[in-house]
Amino acid sequence: MRPPDLKRTLTFLCLCCLCIACRHEPTGKPAEGFITVSGKKLWYKIYGSGDATPLLMLHGGPGFPSYYLSPLAARLATERKVIVFDQIGCGRSERTTDTAFMSIESHLAQVDSLLSYLQVKEYYLYGHSYGTMLAMDHYLKHPQSIKGVVFASPCMSTLRWVKDADTLAGLLPDSTRLLLRQYIRKEKTDPVKFAKAIDTYYSTYYNRKQPVPKEVDSSIKNSGDNMYEHMWGKYDFECTGTLSAYNRINDLPRVKAPVLFTCGEFDAARPATVKYYHSLLPGSTFVVIPNAGHGTMGDQPGEDYKNVHLFLQRLDRQER
Repeated sequence: MRPPDLKRTLTFLCLCCLCIACRHEPTGKPAEGFITVSGKKLWYKIYGSGDATPLLMLHGGPGFPSYYLSPLAARLATERKVIVFDQIGCGRSERTTDTAFMSIESHLAQVDSLLSYLQVKEYYLYGHSYGTMLAMDHYLKHPQSIKGVVFASPCMSTLRWVKDADTLAGLLPDSTRLLLRQYIRKEKTDPVKFAKAIDTYYSTYYNRKQPVPKEVDSSIKNSGDNMYEHMWGKYDFECTGTLSAYNRINDLPRVKAPVLFTCGEFDAARPATVKYYHSLLPGSTFVVIPNAGHGTMGDQPGEDYKNVHLFLQRLDRQER
């Protein structure tokens, strides 16, 4: 038998390694890294490498970074690339006090820059909480590129969100409800009692699983609080920031792509309101995650994943 040609063997092995690497990074871009947008560094990560239509995930807040979405992103990445990023000003992206980066317009520009860099032309879109506001505005700019949308615990109207928050506060024990409403009326409150009232509100309607998952804890610790307060306010149950006039309810019928609405049974995005949004889009799908608050992916990760996964699989079959 002729002995192997060492040079040919090494060349073959190198080509094999290159092909394997290409399967994981089909765009030729690193699976995790930074891009520069308007002079600031934006962090992104790509999970998976499948051939199905990629998914772009938009985190909440504003300024509540994508750590909390990472388990869901990883599970959804068995058949497709799943792209996450942190808005400039929070998480692993560059921090800033420049309010020019604290707007939907800036976040839309960040999304556009990332998609352009990654050379992604057609994709599914997932938004959670504030991410649904961003997803809605992004869709209105790029309807032809987006093949399906998940509005998870959506906010389509700030006024409606705040009214729902007042309704939810009214369902809490009297002492908690009174303290929250005293704060909104700018009346003096006992700081210790008020802190307990805030904990009750968030553990009832946001993260019901206690202690919160480590990914949620990481998002809390690495939040862009200055961005959140500038755009929304101090607490979720009132809006004093630049998003106070946001309203896209009348624009919902303009969404022509397939849509999945999800929310938790005890969500700050009240099921009754999300069901109303669903009613404005004939053919859309609406799912309530049992025993979950706003953080459905942390409270009930299996059920949350199942519904998003089934929706994307159905769209994949339609795309073929």
